Amino acid sequence: MMWMGREDDKIMALRQKIGNNKLPVHIAIIMDGNGRWASQHGMDRIFGHQKGVESVRNVIEAAAEIGIKYLTLYAFSTENWGRPDEEISALMSIMIQSLNDETATMVKNNVRMTAIGDFSRLAEDVRGRLYETINQTSGSTGLNLIVALSYSSRWEITEAVRKIAREVYAGKLNPEAIDDAVFEKYLCTEGIPDPDLLIRTSGELRISNFLLWQMAYSELYFTNKLWPDFGKEDFYDAIIDFQKRERRFGKTSEQALEK
Repeated sequence: MMWMGREDDKIMALRQKIGNNKLPVHIAIIMDGNGRWASQHGMDRIFGHQKGVESVRNVIEAAAEIGIKYLTLYAFSTENWGRPDEEISALMSIMIQSLNDETATMVKNNVRMTAIGDFSRLAEDVRGRLYETINQTSGSTGLNLIVALSYSSRWEITEAVRKIAREVYAGKLNPEAIDDAVFEKYLCTEGIPDPDLLIRTSGELRISNFLLWQMAYSELYFTNKLWPDFGKEDFYDAIIDFQKRERRFGKTSEQALEK
């Protein structure tokens, strides 16, 4: 991975259009379309996933270069465990290889990686490599990269309810004290701001069980680009579109402007 390298004029022009005053703090991405990309190119699905790694690298670079503070990538859902065993095995091998290849570069470029999800379902080698990267990048203070791995929002919310129920039963938590702020402390994303912008590739117009609680007021951006074709230019286009929107959070336009 090479950072801050030479870029073409179009990408540079797009970066100049992005205003620092309305930069999204947190961007979440559903990286969809790897399998369809492979099919369109007459290849097995695994080649699409391998090609998608390049898009991951480009988007991380793009986010870090313009000062995005949080970037969450939906890498593998709990529903994905229902895919054929050979595809799951290949995906996990790609995950391990990517972490092996990119950890040193993340450290060099001040990227801190964390992860959310049900790690108990991961194989020991995948879990071990994941924890190593999290540990090795823990001192970074730039972009916070959050990888959603073996994750689904319904799983996360159900786990949060279980934890709360145990504390109520043990007399450690008063049910009347439970509000949004208290509930959020039991989510995987505790301490992470809600996404300002969700990007989904491949033309699908749904959220697919991803950060349902956290995206209550996120701006949604859908593109027909398949994930392996999604690059810096597309990422910047999404941010420019976001900056044209008025975010009211249930208030009037006048009230939003007073904020």
